[in-house]
Amino acid sequence: MHRRPLWLAVALVAACAQKPRPPAAPAARPELDVREPWFDPEDDLPRGVRRSAADRAAALTNPRAAAIVIRGAKVLTATGAVHDDATVVLDKGQITFVGTGAHDSPEGAVVIDGKGKVVTPGIIDAHSHIGVYPSPNARAHGDGNEATAPVTAQARAEYGYWPQDPQITRALAGGVTTALILPGSANLIGGRGFTVQMKPGVTADDVAFPGAPPTIKMACGENPKRNYGDKGGPQTRMGEYAAFRAAFAEAASYVAKLRAYQRARAIWLQKRDRAAELDAAETKKGAAASWVKPEPAPEPPPRDLKLESLAEVLAGEVLVQIHCYKAPEIAEMVEIADEYGFAIRSFHHALEAYKVRELLVEHEIAINTWADWWGFKLEAFDGIPENAGLFTESGGRATIHSDSSIGIQRLNQEAAKALAAAKAAGIAVTDDQALRWVTANPAWVLGIDDVTGTLEVGKRADLVVWSGDPFSVYSKAEVVIVGGEVAYRRAEGRPETDYELGNSAVGK
Repeated sequence: MHRRPLWLAVALVAACAQKPRPPAAPAARPELDVREPWFDPEDDLPRGVRRSAADRAAALTNPRAAAIVIRGAKVLTATGAVHDDATVVLDKGQITFVGTGAHDSPEGAVVIDGKGKVVTPGIIDAHSHIGVYPSPNARAHGDGNEATAPVTAQARAEYGYWPQDPQITRALAGGVTTALILPGSANLIGGRGFTVQMKPGVTADDVAFPGAPPTIKMACGENPKRNYGDKGGPQTRMGEYAAFRAAFAEAASYVAKLRAYQRARAIWLQKRDRAAELDAAETKKGAAASWVKPEPAPEPPPRDLKLESLAEVLAGEVLVQIHCYKAPEIAEMVEIADEYGFAIRSFHHALEAYKVRELLVEHEIAINTWADWWGFKLEAFDGIPENAGLFTESGGRATIHSDSSIGIQRLNQEAAKALAAAKAAGIAVTDDQALRWVTANPAWVLGIDDVTGTLEVGKRADLVVWSGDPFSVYSKAEVVIVGGEVAYRRAEGRPETDYELGNSAVGK
């Protein structure tokens, strides 16, 4: 039998006899108020991004949109209200009436017969890569991952987005009116997301959702360590979370330098202005100006686009979206966010969110998950089809996302599958809550719920006319309206992108 050395036994007895020491107080971390403007207003240096009232107004107004009246449909508003044999009036890109009472219809409005149809808000996909991984799939235009370093916070999905991707019109035909286009998950911090109106365009600016706040994509778990384990990056989850902390510590240091510059510049400006006042006073008396050569202006720190993006995260000006599957990793990312004082908007995929749903609800963090994708890698083995239902029952915001150019075409059916699984398990989820999984809740995740995601007077005219119950596998989107304009009408056939038109002429 193995015996402890006598000296160790004596030491253990002595240690047990001692009074327990109180835990050491945690070391104080310097508080950085990153919510102040970075630079003096006189500077032309970059400032934090903030959503303005003008941006909101741009999302709600579309002078190109003709007036439209939908009559006789069943209307699911995603607010809890359901109207039978109802009317919806759209004018200049905005909803002006929803319900069954008396209303004014704009003169010359286009009338859509809604009898036997169902109207819902437009579907919103909070996690898509179409446009940055377009079709046809080819390495030449695969622009979803800037896999050159674990942290590429300076990259932006909009710069890789191809608005002629043929997948766009397929998604539109599935009732999708808005999507968040994200970088892939090869990186710990892959860069900025891009919220789009689901329609083809010529440039990314043509299809950008007006006034949508910036988002940033992070990822934990298997993907980053698989991509960087042999490139000098983190090889383990231990290394990943150390790298996250290092990145935000560096960003906090960058903010401190910006603050120091801001203070030094303010003092320099005061001295400069005071010297000018004294010189003006002496000149007024007729005396020679006692000109003293001023000190040189302080130099700002070199601009760093990566750290600038992370500093905006610390300032709460960017909505943080995190690819994460496992419960302990979700909890670890929440701890990192708490440590550095920023908020997480949503965990994406989040197959084990049901295990830590109280933590996420307490922090007001949403989840973007699937109905029943699981098991395609080890970190995805504890997924259950009741995940969205359990999270909703606990008071959390759940969304059903695609992460797939195929799944995005049937998100209404994906929500139906998750709803059926919840009801079969006895989880109290209503049809309205399930509709919110693909409308109002993803609108909140994207920070645009004040203008879209529900059918209410004063909101943006993003909606779908379905052939029947949107939770039925037999129902199809017959008319899709984006920003008040009819972007898809099934009776007229699916519109082709310029890319497809160019190829369809070959051989004719």
